[in-house]
Amino acid sequence: MPGMDHMAAGNGLADNKDGYRLTGKDTTLAAGKPTGYRFTVTGPDKKPVTSFAVDQTKRMHFYAIRSDLTGFQHLHPTMAADGTWTADLAALAPGSWRMFASFTPDTGAGKDTALVLSRTATVPGTASKTPLPAAGKTAEVDGYTVTVKGEPMAGMEHPMTVTVTKDGKPVTDLQPYLDTYAHLTAFHEGDTAFAHLHPITKVDGDHGGPELSFNAELPTSGNWRLFLQFQTGGKLHTAALTLSVG
Repeated sequence: MPGMDHMAAGNGLADNKDGYRLTGKDTTLAAGKPTGYRFTVTGPDKKPVTSFAVDQTKRMHFYAIRSDLTGFQHLHPTMAADGTWTADLAALAPGSWRMFASFTPDTGAGKDTALVLSRTATVPGTASKTPLPAAGKTAEVDGYTVTVKGEPMAGMEHPMTVTVTKDGKPVTDLQPYLDTYAHLTAFHEGDTAFAHLHPITKVDGDHGGPELSFNAELPTSGNWRLFLQFQTGGKLHTAALTLSVG
């Protein structure tokens, strides 16, 4: 489906699919300081997978999100020769976290099949839940304003547009980031179900924007927390907003 990937992988809430399994010993992570999260993907033969296809310039995309949909991190971990990956996480707040690995095997039974698997981890300490911000269509980050247009319906493909402005003026200097002008990840309130969208807008040099078009398909109704990442002047910006899906 144009403008959408990983839909075949489902909502990412399982640690196994089609014989592939996300494994790791890191069930507890330190609070308040950078930490490495180690994991391995095993295949149907129970052996570590070491061959992965490149997707948006990377062989592995890794996401961390706390249960209240705060603390979003999108990383590109490194793999050792034995198939062990390490994601270098920034400091984590106490609470329950879900770690997502998004990848496509380059060999074996799952070759060319996009998968998203996840495991949970606990960060010890006193966890204070942050209420989910109210649903809206705009978000501010680093002086930029991001505006979403469209009314996605659960389980249906629906056009959605994101417009980027600064000081009330259209932004036209978006730079390619991971082979696109924006990277959009969404998590569902309550269960942290995962969805990943990217623009269908053609990339043509360092002058993307102000409008980015998506074919959005969010599988279930309710509130989704969207994290839009875009780049200008070599700096990555992450805007977050809550989208209500009927």
